[in-house]
Amino acid sequence: MKLNVTEKIIKEHLLSGEMSAGSEIGLKIDQTLTQDATGTMVMLELEAMDLDYAKTEVSAQYVDHNLIQVDSKNPDDHLFLQSAAKRFGLYYSRPGNGVSHPVHMQRLAKPGKTLLGSDSHTCANGSMGMLAMGAGGIDVAMAIAGEPFYVKMPEVWGVKLTGELPDWVGAKDVIFELLRRHDVKGGVGKVIEYYGPGLNDLNAMDRHVIANMGAELGATGTVFPSDKEVRRFLKEQGREEDWIKLKADRGASYAIEEEINLSELEPLVAKPSSPGNVVPVSEVAGEPIYQSYIGSSANPGFLDFAMVAEIVKGKQVADGVSLDVNPTSRQMLTNLVQAGHMASLLQAGSRLHQAGCNGCIGMGQAPATGRNSLRTTPRNFPGRSGTKEDSVFLSGPEVAAASALTGVITDPRTLEMEYPKVKSPRNPKIDNNLLDEPLPPEEARKVELYKGPNIASIPEMDELPNRLEVPILLKMGNNISTDEILAGGARVLPFRSNLPEISKFTFENIDETYYDKGMDTKDLGGHALVGGFNYGQGSSREHAALAPRFLGLRIALVKDFARIHWQNLVNFGILPVTFINEEDYDKLEQGDVLELTNLREKIKQGNQFTITIKNKGEKINVRHALSGRQVDMMLHGGLINWIKERQV
Repeated sequence: MKLNVTEKIIKEHLLSGEMSAGSEIGLKIDQTLTQDATGTMVMLELEAMDLDYAKTEVSAQYVDHNLIQVDSKNPDDHLFLQSAAKRFGLYYSRPGNGVSHPVHMQRLAKPGKTLLGSDSHTCANGSMGMLAMGAGGIDVAMAIAGEPFYVKMPEVWGVKLTGELPDWVGAKDVIFELLRRHDVKGGVGKVIEYYGPGLNDLNAMDRHVIANMGAELGATGTVFPSDKEVRRFLKEQGREEDWIKLKADRGASYAIEEEINLSELEPLVAKPSSPGNVVPVSEVAGEPIYQSYIGSSANPGFLDFAMVAEIVKGKQVADGVSLDVNPTSRQMLTNLVQAGHMASLLQAGSRLHQAGCNGCIGMGQAPATGRNSLRTTPRNFPGRSGTKEDSVFLSGPEVAAASALTGVITDPRTLEMEYPKVKSPRNPKIDNNLLDEPLPPEEARKVELYKGPNIASIPEMDELPNRLEVPILLKMGNNISTDEILAGGARVLPFRSNLPEISKFTFENIDETYYDKGMDTKDLGGHALVGGFNYGQGSSREHAALAPRFLGLRIALVKDFARIHWQNLVNFGILPVTFINEEDYDKLEQGDVLELTNLREKIKQGNQFTITIKNKGEKINVRHALSGRQVDMMLHGGLINWIKERQV
């Protein structure tokens, strides 16, 4: 049988199930990645499991999100994460070392391996010929403990690349083109695999850009072959011995096939407030901007910054525009300094920030009220920037640089200058100074966990009741993101290890009264939520499931779910169901009471059942997509209870 790259990796790692699209499979996980916004919960879960030592080939804990230290909460958690990494045998990337995804790519990623990360953009490492997937923290904790990762077998969507990128068009425009065609749920249930002669025009970091924003399509992952370019990159990083050749078999097929001719692409921009709201830059040219922001895991490469530096070299940023430079790794920053590019950026009037996620997750660099921000980040969901009523456009670095000079969104092809031919450094400096290697097991066992006063244990969760009578506290529309369920940013994320406190921010941008109403229902049987398509898109943060569960959420009834959030709901005992007849969505109103009887037997017997709208005397038909294993988890009240039961 002729296999594509995705199928080869899955076949090599398949522990249970069959490679039939839509069926549940269990995969061996070789590597894991956690970051500080989600990793604190993962480390607490490992402690609760009494894990002795990581059972993966490589596990790494990064500190890249919560870098602002306005009080003791973040630095206390950094110390906790450092102690946990030592105790459980993980790499530890210290604050300032950089964003997890590009650092992992530089130092630890290996072709042919599986990578699971508690960050939705873990898929960026698919650029290295890996199957890299985002997941909820508890799934990653299970993988660190040596358990399989369960996921529905994806369809493999083959995207053939032909041609060459024109001047002023970059890798960001490739993934924007897919988003323009398919919007933010076009990749749900799929792995996107790129192949074809156009790959020769994309370096490893270009591929990182494209793989990173596969998450914005809702894809399970993105896979590139491991070819001579991946070998070149690993050699540049001093790790050529980690390279293996990995390509699709000649004659391999794909469930879905598509082609992008790189030569036909033009600069594209995603308008507020969705990465799928993509238009040619010419349609928004002239829109004034307050901020131009470069960096993040969506444009993390040396050449992304060097391109901007060459465009603004010898010039000045427009009056009233903040050009924010957000380096993605300490190593990248060092090489930019040595090449003189950082001097060009600073002399043009840019503002330099520390290496990390920063403004991408709303952790600093928030834009002013009522002003446009233009960013090379992967997401522009409402309020994600840290400003509640923000107006964020997304672009590649070429558009961001041109716009910084003019003060308005600008097609870089209209600049009166030649296209800069930037090159990577011949002998880049390798910097491992802030990446601590794992302790050997005998030393790790001597380490005690450091816990600051802001760390709280996860409360116990009860089993799924056989009967629910719950009010609908919220009815929402399509594409509700995890940023809207539970925001990131400097106000919220410092409480990531304290569930009672972080829950106070739940749904605050949709309904400021949700917390109080949820607390009122908590001891009275809980409540329900209703939503439209693609509910829970975006970040993998499991707090977006944990916090509503803490406030009494028992059932989420929507038109369909984003993959990672659906899995997080299951993991924490919230029943995720969808409408069989989508028009039933219109029958429901906020305040209606849903009645579910004989529930435990119904979800065991089949995937369809009836819910009564008690106050209206009407019935609606719904379905769940739980596997037999997940039904058992749901009956126990979630994955934590299920694990405890197995250990008895």
